[in-house]
Amino acid sequence: MKTYALACSVFLLLLVGLVCTKQAAANPNKSTSDSDAIRATINDYIQGYYTADAALMERSLHPHYLKHTISGTGDQLRMTEKTGLQMIEDIRSGHPVPVEKRQEQITVLDVNGDIASAKLVTPGWTDYLTLSKWDGQWKIVSVVLRESN
Repeated sequence: MKTYALACSVFLLLLVGLVCTKQAAANPNKSTSDSDAIRATINDYIQGYYTADAALMERSLHPHYLKHTISGTGDQLRMTEKTGLQMIEDIRSGHPVPVEKRQEQITVLDVNGDIASAKLVTPGWTDYLTLSKWDGQWKIVSVVLRESN
């Protein structure tokens, strides 16, 4: 009887493994393609900032975008907020960042269905971003920016 129970357990484990393998094989590039699309969205965001291209920036933002900027330290710590419309207006009235000062590192931290988190590091600040897949496109919903001290 013990041999039968052991054989059934091994069979069930193999069956579960086979089903999981088939599901992964059915859509092997989903997470890779999502991660690539998320990186592309964040790249539009930072390049829109660097080049003062409001249309490029706007393309990356969710309609309910909100940014929190944390600056200062200790008693001088402060937080400000900015909506998507404010971001786009700031970019529209801004100036391009010199090419030699453009540097960024994008890391996709997690993807779970139609939401994701990522990190954008530049010499002057670090952004933690929350994204959502909106009408088939990845959009930035929120950013918490910490200025470098």
